[in-house]
Amino acid sequence: MIYNAMKHSLGASLKLAFRPWVEGMEHIPAEGPAILASNHLSFSDSFFLPSMLDRKVTFIAKAEYFTTPGIKGRLTAAFFKGVGQLPVDRSGGRGAGEAAIRSGVEVLERGELFGIYPEGTRSPDGRLYRGKPGGLARVALASGAPVIPVAMIDTEKIQPPGQVMPKLMRPGIRIGKPLDFSRYEGMEQDRFVLRAITDEVMYEIMKLSGQEYVDIYATAAKRQIADAAKKRAEAEKAAAKERSGSDGAEESGRAA
Repeated sequence: MIYNAMKHSLGASLKLAFRPWVEGMEHIPAEGPAILASNHLSFSDSFFLPSMLDRKVTFIAKAEYFTTPGIKGRLTAAFFKGVGQLPVDRSGGRGAGEAAIRSGVEVLERGELFGIYPEGTRSPDGRLYRGKPGGLARVALASGAPVIPVAMIDTEKIQPPGQVMPKLMRPGIRIGKPLDFSRYEGMEQDRFVLRAITDEVMYEIMKLSGQEYVDIYATAAKRQIADAAKKRAEAEKAAAKERSGSDGAEESGRAA
């Protein structure tokens, strides 16, 4: 009930303000379980995709969104529950991963749609990164549900980092044909099978999105970007200190 109310109000607002376009809606089944595997460009992906579908979509969300204290924390928790997000503690290593898989399978066993971002985190630069096999592939094999590749288009341009007001523009959603992995039934523990399933899904997402593919994990790319930024900051600081020292020496020389 809360989901429907939130979907109606938020969905109507998003459609009116941004007018998102959708291709491939016919690939979403009218009923029964299915996994929506999407690229991840923006925080808003989890709102635009559900708002355009008639059926409920449940995503995994960080537990911190549900446990922050205070009035703001309670409002945030209510919002995320209202839009169909499931809290999972992702700081607990393998245990957290198992919890996420169980949550996904439970959603699918109810005959619902489960949304997942195989990259594991948002793309730091708009490119498509290597999918993590532990979540998507294992949920697909454990549930037997078809995997539907989804490409979010231009959602990262609506509100880039550092921009306060969102840009009013038309993002897009491309939905691909369902992928059947029943041929791998019972092979959930085979890491080569998990990798093959994930790579096949990522290839379909790449075709739909037109993104450049990078064969490393997005988390590793974020670390590289952060390290590079840190080195630049240190180099600029050292250069500024050197310039300051040179200026001081020149001033001393003129004074003498």
